[in-house]
Amino acid sequence: MTTAAQRPATAARTRQPDVAVLVVIFTVAHDRLQALLIERSAPPEEGRWAVPGGALQEDESLDRAAVRKLAEEAGVTDLFLEQLYTFSDLDHSPPQGSVAVAWFALADHQRVRLAQRSEWQPGWFALDDLPPLAFQNELVIETARERLINKLQYTDAAYSLLPKRFTMRELQRVYEAILGRTLDKRNFRRRIKASDFIAPTEEFRADGPHRPARLYRFTHRT
Repeated sequence: MTTAAQRPATAARTRQPDVAVLVVIFTVAHDRLQALLIERSAPPEEGRWAVPGGALQEDESLDRAAVRKLAEEAGVTDLFLEQLYTFSDLDHSPPQGSVAVAWFALADHQRVRLAQRSEWQPGWFALDDLPPLAFQNELVIETARERLINKLQYTDAAYSLLPKRFTMRELQRVYEAILGRTLDKRNFRRRIKASDFIAPTEEFRADGPHRPARLYRFTHRT
């Protein structure tokens, strides 16, 4: 019979997979849905772009790590943030394997203050024009976009992509950027006004060559 002392030492020293937190940060700019990416300056995958992320700090929870990455990379914290999915072995370099817990966030482009570092260069990229990505991150981004499209059907998730006061036209353009298609103006407005997501204000703003447009606000922020 094999005793505990005779068992292979490697079995007792089996390491747990590396755990990282990724945050897909979306914004809408120039009528296109865009994601924040970081250019890697060191191996592995040097020179490729990746979703912001990093290893968990000691005694740090997953949600705190996600909020930390938002603040570090985009300079904001009061955003729509939701856990997305847990991916295994996006990074094949650790011999013990890897696990990435992904989140996604939505940011008003005018509020974002990107982190500037010599070794990690951030940049916004439209989803229909992404550069070569590291660690299979195209899968992470597409999963986040699909979740966002689904959430638009039953939540006010778009609030973080807009200022506190916005026109109906601005709201429609955000929806079109996310969905990747043009929406019928009349049907869109009828559906949105029938929901309890937004409410009209007494304010107006010039929106193009037409008469001033009424401004709306979200009734709550989920």
